[in-house]
Amino acid sequence: MPNTADRSKRAHIVLSGVLLLAGVVSTGCSGEARDAGQGPGAGPRPQAARSGRVTVVYEAQTVKPEDREAVALIRNSRVLERTADWVNRSLTLPHDMVVKVTAAVPPGVTDAVTQPDGRTIFVPPPFLTEIEKALADVVKTVERPAPIPASEYNTDDLTVLSTEFIFGHEMGHALQRQLLLANLGLEEDAADGFASFYTVNEVGPGPSLAAAVLFDEIARKEGTPTLEGMSSDHPVTQQRAFNFLCYLEGSAPKKYQQSLVDSGYLPKTRAPLCPQAWAMLDYGWWTQLQPHFSGAFRGRGAEEQKKAHERLIAETQALAKRIDEIRSGQ
Repeated sequence: MPNTADRSKRAHIVLSGVLLLAGVVSTGCSGEARDAGQGPGAGPRPQAARSGRVTVVYEAQTVKPEDREAVALIRNSRVLERTADWVNRSLTLPHDMVVKVTAAVPPGVTDAVTQPDGRTIFVPPPFLTEIEKALADVVKTVERPAPIPASEYNTDDLTVLSTEFIFGHEMGHALQRQLLLANLGLEEDAADGFASFYTVNEVGPGPSLAAAVLFDEIARKEGTPTLEGMSSDHPVTQQRAFNFLCYLEGSAPKKYQQSLVDSGYLPKTRAPLCPQAWAMLDYGWWTQLQPHFSGAFRGRGAEEQKKAHERLIAETQALAKRIDEIRSGQ
């Protein structure tokens, strides 16, 4: 995880226990009767009849021996299913979505990817193994970052948590494409935002922290950004790590002030902007998803959107009072 106070504090992982997969394992995630939600200020009402659901499939026969440990770890953790279950409970989708953990991927695919129609997400087993190896290096060579509990600073936990965040990114793509959500910026930024929105609200700090550790390690190995990296539709890798931490810190500034800001992992020049940034992200995603809430989730979703809107107003007012002080300190 990036540390501006001590750049030597980086992170890596080790995996243990080989669990072999046999056959194709398809995990159906709990679904419910769905109908379209609608409220003041919402976008166009979705079509009434929707039955789309998310299913996670492990195509074990495609997995090479060297990737079985990583695939088994993710399968047994059920983090992919946890995200899929939340979507199935909370939203109505126009189409089914299948998440394939498989080596049988389209040409040129080397990492997790979402198809343009949002109906298929591919998770290649070698990609999971790469995550595992990168984090194994971190755990072996880097002092544990202060925000990460000692119980989670191991290969297995960091691999699972960072994969959950990365899958949240892909789910963000899938929802944008299936639901034809409006973006005010790059789709990759929005997908990162959904990963933060979902994991911070539904899981806790672990995925954001683990993803920051992983992306900081990737950035170190990438070295100086290249022309291709700077011109990519993805933000620069190191910047993404700081964005993950900013949204997390902004979600509960008092809780994370000491562990993230005072410890130097999130620069003090960035931290004052994070509460308003999180409030805007949180309200933005609740509002984007509001027309697509399932009947069972509509009440809770509307309440979450209302609270997010109130917080956005409060944080924007607080930022306005401090903006001159913040600017002069940068």
